[in-house]
Amino acid sequence: MSMLHFFDLATITQGKVLQMADRERPVRYLVTDSRKALGSSDVLFIAIQGQRHDGHQYINQLYQNGISQFLVTCPPENWEGLKHSNILRVADTKVALQQIAAFHRQQFHIPVIGITGSNGKTIVKEWLGQLLSPHFFVVKSPKSYNSQVGVPLAVWELNSAHDLAIFEAGISKPGEMENLEKVIAPTIGVFTNLGPAHDEGFTNRQQKAAEKARLFKNCPEVIYCRDYPEVHHILQQQTELDPEKKLIVWSKWDAEDGFVNLLSAEKDPVKFHTTLQLNCRQTPDISRKISFTIPFTDDASIENCMHCIVYMLYQGFDEDVIQSGIEKLRKVSMRMELKQGINQCYLLDDSYSNDLAGLQIALDFLIQQKKSDQYTVILSDMLQTGVSVPTLYTEVARLLAQKNITRLIGIGKAITQHQGVFQNTRTFTSQFYKTTEAYLKLFKPDDYSNEVILVKGARQFGFEHIVKQLQQKTHGTTLEINLDALTHNLNYYRNKLEESTKIMVMVKAFSYGGASFEIANLLQFHRVDYLGVAYADEGIMLRENGIQLPILILNPTPESFDKAAKFRLEPEIYSTRLLREYIKIAEDSSNLAALPPIHLKIDTGMHRLGFSPDEIPELIQLLKQNPCLQVGSVFSHLAASDEATHQAFTLQQVVIFDQCYTSIAAALGYRPMRHILNSAGMIHFPQYQFEMVRLGIGLYGVEVSQQEQNALESVGTLRTVISQIKSVKAGDTVGYGRRGKISKNTTIATIAIGYADGFDRRFGNGVAQVIIRGKLAPTIGNICMDMCMVDITQIPEAQEGDEVIVFGREQAVTMLANAIGTIPYELLTGIGERVKRVYFTE
Repeated sequence: MSMLHFFDLATITQGKVLQMADRERPVRYLVTDSRKALGSSDVLFIAIQGQRHDGHQYINQLYQNGISQFLVTCPPENWEGLKHSNILRVADTKVALQQIAAFHRQQFHIPVIGITGSNGKTIVKEWLGQLLSPHFFVVKSPKSYNSQVGVPLAVWELNSAHDLAIFEAGISKPGEMENLEKVIAPTIGVFTNLGPAHDEGFTNRQQKAAEKARLFKNCPEVIYCRDYPEVHHILQQQTELDPEKKLIVWSKWDAEDGFVNLLSAEKDPVKFHTTLQLNCRQTPDISRKISFTIPFTDDASIENCMHCIVYMLYQGFDEDVIQSGIEKLRKVSMRMELKQGINQCYLLDDSYSNDLAGLQIALDFLIQQKKSDQYTVILSDMLQTGVSVPTLYTEVARLLAQKNITRLIGIGKAITQHQGVFQNTRTFTSQFYKTTEAYLKLFKPDDYSNEVILVKGARQFGFEHIVKQLQQKTHGTTLEINLDALTHNLNYYRNKLEESTKIMVMVKAFSYGGASFEIANLLQFHRVDYLGVAYADEGIMLRENGIQLPILILNPTPESFDKAAKFRLEPEIYSTRLLREYIKIAEDSSNLAALPPIHLKIDTGMHRLGFSPDEIPELIQLLKQNPCLQVGSVFSHLAASDEATHQAFTLQQVVIFDQCYTSIAAALGYRPMRHILNSAGMIHFPQYQFEMVRLGIGLYGVEVSQQEQNALESVGTLRTVISQIKSVKAGDTVGYGRRGKISKNTTIATIAIGYADGFDRRFGNGVAQVIIRGKLAPTIGNICMDMCMVDITQIPEAQEGDEVIVFGREQAVTMLANAIGTIPYELLTGIGERVKRVYFTE
């Protein structure tokens, strides 16, 4: 196809040209994030307005950086000064992006697989890509690009070299799929399944199935599992409207209309594979029995793999070819992991695939990490990009230079052959190796120190061996932090707020066990308004690591006031004694205007910290005597906002707070912000959100009252490993004090977690259970400092080195807390610092 030029866009989008410096200027790249914009004349920046982000704010800055084409909904400020730019105004830039991508899609007449469903979309897409890549030049959605913005950006990657495309589409509310159907225009569809994901956006499952099925409105062929009745019903309705549509059905039952029926799935937990016995109907009267062995035993992977097998069989692939491809499939890590590395490095592990779109995503995440200004990228050859090799690596070099990468280590024959394009940039150093083995042979740990390292490689290069060398060596217990789940929870609470309401997020106590900086960095990116820490040292650490958000210190000391002022930390003032101490600092300050604001805490019934109502007159007098003090907010803390039985008490707290605030604001002559709601308060008393709310445990996936727990996603997963397995005879005992009494022959596993890691001693002797191979294993004996024992008699397939899940999606931290009569806060904040934190995003 011929390349789009700027003058084409007005026709495609029905937009109005505000300025056109060059109508023939090509549009090669679409960018919606200002941080991802390459300084190039062939980039079109699409200014999308969101609840907290508005791309229009960055147009002038982008113009200075070399971007000269803009798609907007309103004229940018001083746009007449952007005299060498092309500016097109449309009613909705997100819709216009979809229109541009849809036009681009219409230029290609190749098979396009469209995938939707509640779960498994990304896995099925990746596995189909792996199975089909030996036979076709495949383009597919990078990562899980399946949103209203992600889908058009994925489709834009289509070029003339591709002969097959695979795109996934996800929706969270009615009306969204209509737009994505035009963009993808699938020639064959896969409907994976229907589950509870995004239930809250739809009236019922039937509506959700109908909305998702809109992707296949004009699609001539659809593969799906008949065992989901809502899916089956809605697709049958589509065939009534379009008798030419063909449904390729598979089922775990002997369905008469099934193209493939899954007769049995025999799992071998020792060899980690499952043998599938299938009946494939070639015609209504002719069928044949087929057997495949797949390298998975969990039900979700079996279902995902069945979709792929059915597609391959339907397309006429030989059984041996399918089996050979399946044997190479592995569980797909769709995530980037941020880990602690050697020599005070941070390691970003994205070693499962490598393409230009994925590299861009990884680099954007990389430069968000402010731990260092030194960035190293370890990069393999890029395979099947559809771009000529010289052009590809010239583009990679430009991208690395634009992101201010300081060092490149290239691995592979192709990137080594084109090392000259990297060395010509002169903005970063580079070194090259033809193989991963050659690099590892010369690897020196001392070559890496105090930097952030991205490891990005195609699967065949085995970059997991590089990660192993660069990763900090710790024991086998890790706390995984799902940054996508954290973002989901943040947006869930944000959606409960008025648009003008600010949000403070608590990152005290090591961010509830999750580590403060990494989470604060994400919150800064998502533009929360304030962070809350307990002590000045926590705030100083955040400042030293590049966090610029306003920070409230909840428990300051007079000794910390000087440092707080130096690092622009805003103290909570909760007593006249503390206020007088702060006034002394103010009087001694040579620059009163530079002092950070103070925040006044009112005790309305919690009786922890704060001015009591009868102390308000003295507080007001001190404030009047010291008008140089700026009051940033007045706030209080609800004692029982999560308990309905104390509703009257909570409402009384609000009344007291309002009375105190009114007096203070009248004396000041201005109205500081008010905030009294915590996470539970935002659920139960949203009418009192005032100017700001404070989000704590809810961000981390725990809704204390459990009333809306299903709407939140689990953020943390605590994992460990089996160190040893042994058989213990009846009558023996296990552990300290011989508390673990064995009544029958028992198989036990020693796992690498103890009370020094935060696994409470009260969990011993069967009080708690962990998950091994998807099954529950109760503790046996007392919990030791560094390890504990569990009963795995009912899990004979368990092996030494197996993963053990302590809490996460499979077992909520709330369940563990309830087992010992405590709260999730205690368990989360008690996880030891020696437990390695791994942060990941899809």
